Amino acid sequence: MVSQHIKGRRPMNLAAATAYAAGFGVSLAEISPRLAAEVEATKALQRQSRSHEVDLDNHPDLERIRRVTLRLEAGVNGFAVQSEENDGMPIFFRSDWLRQRGYKPYQLVAIKVMGHSMEPTLYPDDMVVINTADSEPKDGKVFAVNYEGQAVIKRLVRDGGTWWLSSDNPDQRRYPRKECASSACLIVGQVIHKQSEQI
Repeated sequence: MVSQHIKGRRPMNLAAATAYAAGFGVSLAEISPRLAAEVEATKALQRQSRSHEVDLDNHPDLERIRRVTLRLEAGVNGFAVQSEENDGMPIFFRSDWLRQRGYKPYQLVAIKVMGHSMEPTLYPDDMVVINTADSEPKDGKVFAVNYEGQAVIKRLVRDGGTWWLSSDNPDQRRYPRKECASSACLIVGQVIHKQSEQI
């Protein structure tokens, strides 16, 4: 093998050069200056990437959005949130982006989408961010709603002077619209962002 490397019949690779350096008790650069330079360049890149790691939780320009489970009861005006222990993939927004849109970070919560009623807009396990400060119904906008004690995500539609909870799923027999009236339908907040792995 040594003979083949010396005569140039076989190119020297890092594993072989490292073994020769250890066997002869010399530095890698004495066996192969080219491979030694490549190793040093790789180490320098690794050091540089470590020095540029960002602490997202303490970044002055980023706001973390709490991932929660909504706690609701039928007929109760309002809701409670329980932070999720297993936070999964975090959601961050730039502070200036929030400020430009008038959002307050403490009024935003992220919840997981359940069920298929909002496909193809939203899929199960997508995460949506809700602005709990915005509970005024708007025609055609998507909201999180306390519907008879269940947390649902629906599109609000105004029809004939009545607000309806509508699903985006085209199978309207499985997902019929429901009237949003009285204490059976309480708006938690408008959906302002989605995070999805569906392409």
